Amino acid sequence: MGKAVKLPKTKCCVSSTRCDRCPIRMLKEGTLPSGYGVHKRKLVRVDAEDKSRKGKKVKKSELAAAVRKQKKSGKKKQLAA
Repeated sequence: MGKAVKLPKTKCCVSSTRCDRCPIRMLKEGTLPSGYGVHKRKLVRVDAEDKSRKGKKVKKSELAAAVRKQKKSGKKKQLAA
């Protein structure tokens, strides 16, 4: 079995020690799902077409689906190589 992927929180809890699911920490480490970013301590969806810096609000169900999709595409790439 593969390693479980942690979903980022939709909002930073402003803890000084930064929890494992903090969107700011995940952005820094590069583990944030592709297409997502952080704006004012909140997780947002970033579109290439959208020129505003704000982004769009993220729902947990959309985030979970994106992580599943990214995880599947990673497996396909590994099998092709």
